[in-house]
Amino acid sequence: MTSPALQDDPKTLVSTEWLAAHLKDPDLRVLDASWYLPTSGRDAKAEYAAAHIPGARFFDIDEITDSRSSLPHMAPPAEKFISRMRAMGVGDGHQVVIYDGAGIFSAPRVWWTFRLMGKLDVAVLDGGLPKWQAEGREIEDMPPIVKDRHMTTMRQNQMVKDVTQVAHSAKLGEAVIVDARSAARFAGDAHEPRAGLRAGHIPGSRNVPYTTLLNGDGTMKPATDLAAVFKAAGVDLSKPIITSCGSGVTAAILSLALERIGHKNHALYDGSWAEWGMYEDLAVEKGPAR
Repeated sequence: MTSPALQDDPKTLVSTEWLAAHLKDPDLRVLDASWYLPTSGRDAKAEYAAAHIPGARFFDIDEITDSRSSLPHMAPPAEKFISRMRAMGVGDGHQVVIYDGAGIFSAPRVWWTFRLMGKLDVAVLDGGLPKWQAEGREIEDMPPIVKDRHMTTMRQNQMVKDVTQVAHSAKLGEAVIVDARSAARFAGDAHEPRAGLRAGHIPGSRNVPYTTLLNGDGTMKPATDLAAVFKAAGVDLSKPIITSCGSGVTAAILSLALERIGHKNHALYDGSWAEWGMYEDLAVEKGPAR
């Protein structure tokens, strides 16, 4: 049975039970969106090749990106997204389920990318591959047979913010900027994993470390608990929200959580700290959120 903590929603989050029940649906497409920091010592592609959920295709976060930008894994242009999805056999009319090898870590970034492209029938697998395997469910090491599928997109520009828009919001307080990094990185007490970045956070931003939105088993907390976490961090849920993190990956966990609690007016700062922390002319605060 589905855990009472999770209400399956094919537009946000589904349980392993839900996926198992729908795995053979002809219009279901499963994507492995595993991605790890270089310091993790893990190879997402190699792990996918060794074991993945049956029929899953590998979504390469570092390749399906805007190659014109020097910043890491920025959202791809629509044409590139369409091209890569068609090659993976993902297109219009498909229900997409995305998982990763950490539980919930990088999969929400790909969920957000689909949302940015106007695709709504997409969900993250709650607990990801670790939960799937812990339950003894089927895995395989064979690549799927792929058939080209037509795809159309309608980019939702309101879902992404650039550095100018974020600086404007920080100055005027038009939106709450919420940072998914650890408390130590937010406060400027820990070094950034990317060389050359200053330590600290965007002035006036709030800190909701993405781990505070998850249970110990890597699943997402129920909606009432998610809302409580945001409120405890001083996030005014009546205002627009801009999510941020180190490089735009874990910020999407915040975006997914906001969607789960019914907060629709949110956008993701794609450049995140990899961009803000690089520019000396942008103000930086240190210490906990005030």
